[in-house]
Amino acid sequence: MVFAPLRPITRFMEWNSAFIAAAWAIILGGAGGALTDIGQWYRNLNKPHWQPPDWLFGPAWTVILGLTGWSFYVGLTSAPSPEARMAVFALFGANFVLHFLWSPLFFKLKRPDWALAENIFLWCSVTSLMVVLPRVAGDSFAGWLNVPYFVWVTFAFVLNWKIVKLNRPFGT
Repeated sequence: MVFAPLRPITRFMEWNSAFIAAAWAIILGGAGGALTDIGQWYRNLNKPHWQPPDWLFGPAWTVILGLTGWSFYVGLTSAPSPEARMAVFALFGANFVLHFLWSPLFFKLKRPDWALAENIFLWCSVTSLMVVLPRVAGDSFAGWLNVPYFVWVTFAFVLNWKIVKLNRPFGT
């Protein structure tokens, strides 16, 4: 139970954390959509028969980023100290940058090979959201919320690898 004079501060921190987490998810989702150009270059790539249809990626990322945003909120509100809260910000800040980089590498620069290499770092970042975040925030639920993100990024890595294999070399 929160001491009565601290309730307004606690509520402010919860709303502030909710805003930060929601903004994180909305900006990443919007940027990913804006930077994904399903143009002729992409259509001409050889892709494996098991690639999901293009329309599935938007809804999948919406759910995944929504769950991960919730994880961010849980991490921020559960962090037992200012240092732990900063560690939560660091985990999600690194993930933001790594998540953001993939689409421009793949679609704007037309370098699926570079995107594949970057995906390794993104995968490590998502793994840290599942493993390190619960330890820092003291809440295992925060880590479990990232399991769909981990599964999707793992699948995306395999898909990206197959596209590179079927279409290399790039940048020639």
